[in-house]
Amino acid sequence: MIRAVIFDLDGTLVDSAPDLHTAACTLLDELGAEPPTLTQVHGFIGHGVAKLVERCLEAAGLPAKGAALARAVARFGDLHSVAPADLSRPYDGVEDMLGSLSARGLKLGVCTNKPEALSRQVLEGLAIDRHLHAVVGGDSASRMKPHPEPLRDCAARLGAGPEDILYVGDSETDAETAAAAGIAFALYSGGYRQRPLTLFEDCFVFHDFAELTRYIEDRAGI
Repeated sequence: MIRAVIFDLDGTLVDSAPDLHTAACTLLDELGAEPPTLTQVHGFIGHGVAKLVERCLEAAGLPAKGAALARAVARFGDLHSVAPADLSRPYDGVEDMLGSLSARGLKLGVCTNKPEALSRQVLEGLAIDRHLHAVVGGDSASRMKPHPEPLRDCAARLGAGPEDILYVGDSETDAETAAAAGIAFALYSGGYRQRPLTLFEDCFVFHDFAELTRYIEDRAGI
């Protein structure tokens, strides 16, 4: 029986690619290089800020390791933190879903590879933080997804065991994280995944959040 639901952030609850793209374009412009396209940034999301910046640098033919990468990651963080939710929006139905599940007594959390402070800025800026009981970012634990530690940490903060949790994400990384943690997984088809839907097995695939709400309510006995 589901007692708690943990969500990925980028590409699952929120379409955040436009803000990430803006910061990446500014960074690459400062470095005198060709900026990435929005489609490219979609493909770079999911493994944390450092990996996103590394991929942007590589795509532009710039040094993407060592001190050069560290400087670029720090600058990207500065740029993105100024306005991390200006262009980002919750996906249709997310606010209604979170409100409904929270009102029915389910514990809700977020487990993301985005840094925790930035994650909280986005959640607060979009006014969906009020429904959440825990937020674990990419710098909250010693390992990032797909290692199971962040997801297990979020579960512990919610006071729920693996058998009581559904993890909701949009990507290969999220599916691997849930499997490693021994937690049931639901995949949002409208996010930033790279693989075809047919390659995601042993999970619930949904296309809108009303569908997910019904699925959770049925399995939560509410």
